Amino acid sequence: MARTKDFDENEVLNKAVNLFWLKGYNGTSMQDLVDGLGISRSSLYDTYGDKHTLFIKALESYQSTASGKICQIISSVLPAKETIKQILEYISSGLLNDQTHKGCFMVNAEVEVAPHDRQVNEMICQNDQQVEDAFYLVIKKGQDTGEITNPQDARALARFTFNTVKGMRVTAKSTNDKAVFDDIIKLAMSVLD
Repeated sequence: MARTKDFDENEVLNKAVNLFWLKGYNGTSMQDLVDGLGISRSSLYDTYGDKHTLFIKALESYQSTASGKICQIISSVLPAKETIKQILEYISSGLLNDQTHKGCFMVNAEVEVAPHDRQVNEMICQNDQQVEDAFYLVIKKGQDTGEITNPQDARALARFTFNTVKGMRVTAKSTNDKAVFDDIIKLAMSVLD
């Protein structure tokens, strides 16, 4: 008969996200995971396999949560430029409220792990494409209605906007000066005019 777990797997996974996010993949030891997750080493291996598998599950969990809010904003009935502004402000707000300057877990994984790990690289590329596609759809809609007057290709504008988001997430690792992010958002929005 299988033993029942005496811990909540989702709660443990959330703790893993925060630990990997704060310390990075390479900076997080198995002992850090045992201590930080509050479960035994055997429970950790039995439930999540190895450190890499737990990291992948943590990335998937983070991606699902982060994408949910962005998709909610994108699916709203707001005009295109307001939709993009709300996404940029939502991202900025989350970054500014983080006193530990963790940045973005996905971007951190992209820089630290993806160059050496095909599975993480594929996850990051898929996530990036989904976000870029979402920006593309909003920008294309805005161009079709005449709200966005920049004649540049909608795909190029989507890539620029998404790159701006990534830049904000990296900048947040060293500053939480609201004026910096306000300037970035203001300039990014001016590109759509």
